[in-house]
Amino acid sequence: MSGAMLATMMVMFAISIPIAVAIGLAAFVGLAGFTNLPLTVTAQQVFVALDRFPLAAIPFFILAGNLMDIGGLSRRLVELARAFVGGIQGGLAATCVVTCMIFAAISGSSVATTFAVGAVLIPALKRYGYPIGFAAALQATAAELGVIIPPSIPMILYGVATQTSIPELFIAGFAPGLLIAVALIATVLVWCRIKGWGKRDAEGRLGRRVAIRQAFWALLMPVIVLGGIYGGVTTPTEASVVAVVYALIVGLFLHRELTFADLLPVFRKSVVSSTVIMFIIATASLFSYLLNRQGIPDAAAAWLTSTFEGPGMYMLAVNFFLFLVGMFIETSASIIVLAPILQEAAQRVGIDPVHFGTVMVVNLALGMITPPFGVNLFAAAQVAGCSIDKMLKPLMIFIAVIITCLMIVAYVPALSLFLRDIVMR
Repeated sequence: MSGAMLATMMVMFAISIPIAVAIGLAAFVGLAGFTNLPLTVTAQQVFVALDRFPLAAIPFFILAGNLMDIGGLSRRLVELARAFVGGIQGGLAATCVVTCMIFAAISGSSVATTFAVGAVLIPALKRYGYPIGFAAALQATAAELGVIIPPSIPMILYGVATQTSIPELFIAGFAPGLLIAVALIATVLVWCRIKGWGKRDAEGRLGRRVAIRQAFWALLMPVIVLGGIYGGVTTPTEASVVAVVYALIVGLFLHRELTFADLLPVFRKSVVSSTVIMFIIATASLFSYLLNRQGIPDAAAAWLTSTFEGPGMYMLAVNFFLFLVGMFIETSASIIVLAPILQEAAQRVGIDPVHFGTVMVVNLALGMITPPFGVNLFAAAQVAGCSIDKMLKPLMIFIAVIITCLMIVAYVPALSLFLRDIVMR
């Protein structure tokens, strides 16, 4: 049964059937063709998969990110980052990374970060003489921080799929996210020196005091959201609702860039994005249920631990496997299907589940910027109005930087766990 399901799913992917539909049809083939279970099991498993309180955080964080974009918060974050790092050669490119890092602490979504920040910075980078392919590739790569720095939608999914503490996963994402941000900033600054780009980056930027004053309400948002989670005041789901209410109040009444007429399009966009993710979760959970009935996770975990002895070899094999998976399969589906199997094997070889979750999210985030199905690439290309071909050369450099950071995160567990051990234990 499992072979037929996997074959069906891969065929569906090959003919460009949407991911959620492909997984759902593959699960239906297994259910109808190889079991005696009634088809009502489909509805039952879909309901069980979605009837989880932490999942409610996903649509609210997506909505909060969209409200920030329309309400002017993302533009103010760009001006703030530019005020501090935009005064040096290559500073505007560094501003892109810094802004994505701040925006990631609110939106939880890399695609939302790509659109919100890219809409401001890609035209600015082009205007200041940066090649459009470089600008789009940088934006796509920096937006990856949206799923690493908390709150992170993939981390919520990993926590739900593996019964791992979501607050612990959130706090474990800070240091890896900061490492990637610093590595990207260093890369673009050196690159701009070599190429001679960005010599006019200091022109037209705001003073630091003015930028801080304008971005004050935007900066307060992650403090309230993350402070509520780690202070024990709110759960991640409750914090997502707080983020939406806060973005509404700031956009409508303080910045006054968000109007009531804007709300319906913003809600519609957020509903569509949320529905796609929930559909993937529902179908992937049915797929996982059928695999579990066959004992595939236990068998796979036993094979992995016997074949790749020790945490070092296991981590290397899993990272290579996840890199390939991330190139072809959407991050949410990969986590829901693979996380329970891979985490069980990881625990058998002595890898902390929070550390492994961080590595898995960082690795699969690479899939968002690797062809042929990198969602950030398509989003950045759409914003920039350029073809993906123009992005490939600079993209290879950025992918090499992220892979280097991934290896550090994988083989230095303390990088992910030291904050968790201080704050949560």
